Amino acid sequence: MLSLAAQFIVGLLYANVGEWLMHKYVLHGLGQNRHSFWAYHCYEHHAVCAKHAMLDPGYQSLRLTTWNAQTKELAVLAGIALLHVPLFMLCPLFTGALYASLLLYYYKHRKAHLDPAWAKRHLRWHYDHHLGGNPAANWCITWPWFDYLMGTRIKSKALE
Repeated sequence: MLSLAAQFIVGLLYANVGEWLMHKYVLHGLGQNRHSFWAYHCYEHHAVCAKHAMLDPGYQSLRLTTWNAQTKELAVLAGIALLHVPLFMLCPLFTGALYASLLLYYYKHRKAHLDPAWAKRHLRWHYDHHLGGNPAANWCITWPWFDYLMGTRIKSKALE
């Protein structure tokens, strides 16, 4: 069994790998199909961000009664959290790190799309994903660790 510190570190890495995989293969892969549930990412979120230079007005209010990109994202995050509940008794710090990462992901992603200037300073890799001219790169949101590892962290020269 892993030590508590190792569980926490592995949980953070697991969350970052999951974020990268989900963004690349589910949101952009399956999301290319307009009839897919995941299409909201490409055809709602990315389209709005392109039109408004990173700003996504759908994040301005949190109305859980509205089915938009933000509430779909929250539903996906809740689903991920629920899938990992059984692990909590076995690996509490691993699961805790995952849950903390999910919360941090939502906070950073929402803030980035409400305050593009903040995103450009603090989440440059995500800013580059939306506005850097290469939406097939920079898959991480919370931290760019796995993008660096996989060679998908592409810095946009045009946005400097």
